[in-house]
Amino acid sequence: MPQSTISIRVDQALKKKFDSLCEAFGLSATSAFNIFMKAVVRERRIPFEVRADNSEVIRQNALSAFEAMRQSLADSDVSRMSLDEINAEIKAARDERKRKGLRSN
Repeated sequence: MPQSTISIRVDQALKKKFDSLCEAFGLSATSAFNIFMKAVVRERRIPFEVRADNSEVIRQNALSAFEAMRQSLADSDVSRMSLDEINAEIKAARDERKRKGLRSN
């Protein structure tokens, strides 16, 4: 299928925010617009909402995961980690993310 180019002008700050959210969704801006346009044509309306979790939802999910890990540890015979050991694990994970070129949030 032949391709066409669409060129639009948007506020630079808006574009940066949009690109960042698309990246969080695992999409490029082009992919996001293609998905949107296909859905609009198919459904003949603005068909969906795509959103990122807000910081409170992320915090609650992290807390739930932490509590699940804490319960799993309590149910097992694995020994507790010291604060130094935990910090070493965190540093190792961050170093690995940097080595892979990933952002740390």
